[in-house]
Amino acid sequence: MKPVRALLALSITAAVVGLAACDRAPTPGTDRAATPAAATAPKDETADQFIARVNAELKAMYPQMTAAQWLSSTYIIDDSKLLAAAANERYLSQLNSWIEQAKRFEGQEMSPQTARSIQLLKLGTSMPAPSDPAKLAELTRIAADMEGMYGAGEYCTGEGEARNCRQLGALEDVLRNSRDYDEQLEAWRGWHTISKPMRDDYTRFVELVNLGADEMGFADAGEMWRSGYDMSPVEIAAETDRLWTQVKPLYEDLHCYTRTRLATEYGEDRAQVAGGMLPAHLLGNMWQQDWGNLWDIVVPYENAGKLDITGALESRYQQIHAQKLAQATGDRSPAALADIEHEAQEAAARQMTKRAEDFYTSLGLQKLPESYWENTQFIKPRDRDVVCHASAWDMNMEGDVRTKMCIKPNEEDFTTIYHELGHLYYDLAYNKQPPLLQAGAHDGFHEAIGDTIVLAMTPKYLESIGLVDAQQQSQEALINAQMRMALAKVAFLPFGLMIDRWRWGVFDGSITPDEYNSAWWDLKAKYQGVAPVEARGEEFFDPGAKYHVPGNTPYTRYFLAHVLQFQFYKSLCDAAGYTGPLHECSFYGNKAAGAKLQAMLDKGASQPWQATLKELTGGEKMDASAVLEYFAPLQDWLKQQNEGQTCGWQASADAPAPAAQPGNGGDAADDAQDDAGDKAAKSSEPAKA
Repeated sequence: MKPVRALLALSITAAVVGLAACDRAPTPGTDRAATPAAATAPKDETADQFIARVNAELKAMYPQMTAAQWLSSTYIIDDSKLLAAAANERYLSQLNSWIEQAKRFEGQEMSPQTARSIQLLKLGTSMPAPSDPAKLAELTRIAADMEGMYGAGEYCTGEGEARNCRQLGALEDVLRNSRDYDEQLEAWRGWHTISKPMRDDYTRFVELVNLGADEMGFADAGEMWRSGYDMSPVEIAAETDRLWTQVKPLYEDLHCYTRTRLATEYGEDRAQVAGGMLPAHLLGNMWQQDWGNLWDIVVPYENAGKLDITGALESRYQQIHAQKLAQATGDRSPAALADIEHEAQEAAARQMTKRAEDFYTSLGLQKLPESYWENTQFIKPRDRDVVCHASAWDMNMEGDVRTKMCIKPNEEDFTTIYHELGHLYYDLAYNKQPPLLQAGAHDGFHEAIGDTIVLAMTPKYLESIGLVDAQQQSQEALINAQMRMALAKVAFLPFGLMIDRWRWGVFDGSITPDEYNSAWWDLKAKYQGVAPVEARGEEFFDPGAKYHVPGNTPYTRYFLAHVLQFQFYKSLCDAAGYTGPLHECSFYGNKAAGAKLQAMLDKGASQPWQATLKELTGGEKMDASAVLEYFAPLQDWLKQQNEGQTCGWQASADAPAPAAQPGNGGDAADDAQDDAGDKAAKSSEPAKA
């Protein structure tokens, strides 16, 4: 998976911000007692009038919230963190007030849209806040601090003039480009030092959001997260288990093949950890979620279809840089040369983004507004710390959309741009909906849009835009193309599942603070078959080295998106009239496919996701069969390559099974399911409008 967009310090998930970027305390200089309160509710207000007022108040305050968050992510200083915390606190105070006011309407008759809006309001944040003002202020401060620690994180070595500090981007470059075992291990270790100071803050953060969730009638924050899917928390947990069961054999085949190729590169003793697991630092990605950077090691056929997208993008950047050098006259000081290099980097990033926009407009979707090109952060500034993690932002619910990235000329960032623009086109489409319904059908839908477009970036498409050479029509070229996609899509699947498995356990208490790190690695072993090559004790906080943990962004959405995108892709290929093998379909330029996509985007969260899915695909159930259909040629090939190999792995310990995670087998799983049912019953009444 590419570093998909996140909802910054506070994610407003199920509805309120529609996955844009997002979101409180009174503004500096005001009295906390002056924060919004239930007393502001007009007497004799109907439910419909209440929702109309909330929509108006939300839209009015929204630009101030997003501006504070944008500032805190693009100018990381103490002042911007203070402003972000204040904006978070103010919004959460208001949200608590709205939720309290909504209780007046429980059991009353109201329009279906109002009932849905009230339900979504109750699920309006991934960071449920306590009502106590002091605890609310503490929560927002911790959230801003963790976000800042991640964004400013760096690994330093040496002393004095020899001191060398590297941030995430530079350390990722080592994993991407180096094949020196020890150099990669140092880079991996280095980034995982930045999260150690977060541990105590995160422990307290969990206590505070659980308190907020309890006040709203949920057993814990994890149960609240799982309540945003138009089904019970137990049902969505079971859904993810079912979908994982469908795709797990394909992942195991890829895992086995990759281990064999790593052994060829590094030697048998270095290519695996005890039990047959893959070493965490050798997979080309800091979190082992995307194996695309292993292409030179795992490429099936060296000379069958050149898919060196990174090389082509780098070449284009070098051409831009050379042109700017040639155009510059006079000053050739180091500062002037650095300015020219920076200009070339931004020009290349804008060119890559224009290419991504072209795919969407070829389908008949609108061009991005001019404000996008004026306000977006395309590359890392030279004068300040920023959060480089890619994200997409709807700043005002009416057209001011932006992305925030630190784009480099490589395949990973190129496809990430297509992904991020998918969020923006969703935002622009449902901006016509009332604010509380400005969201994806569920959060997995939002993440799937851009990746559906990425699936349509076939070798023929890449050839048509001049990024790869003319492609051979051969079985070898097909396997190469499928392997390239599988390294991103298939490798991600278990990672997409395990992060929230860890957090569900943390929130419900089955994973205690004194086992945060061991439980993290137990789950990575269980689902990914990945392990560190050395002991990682509880003095570390390795979960915090992944943005979405300190950023508090729910992650199940990404797993669901990696299933849904194939369903969406198949449906859009059908709409385009395509009848060949699924993996060869590109609907680039097809207006019929674009019209079907636009119709889905327009709906936002105005109806249950099952209805939206049926309108697009014809069915109401998420299903991974399209994943298997797409990768069928590669899976057959992998099985042939793995003949004679001992596949699979033995996890070092059984991963903890959090409550509301049925389907693990055995009495423990049954007990967990029963416990989850009890918790669901506890929270079912408050969840009704």
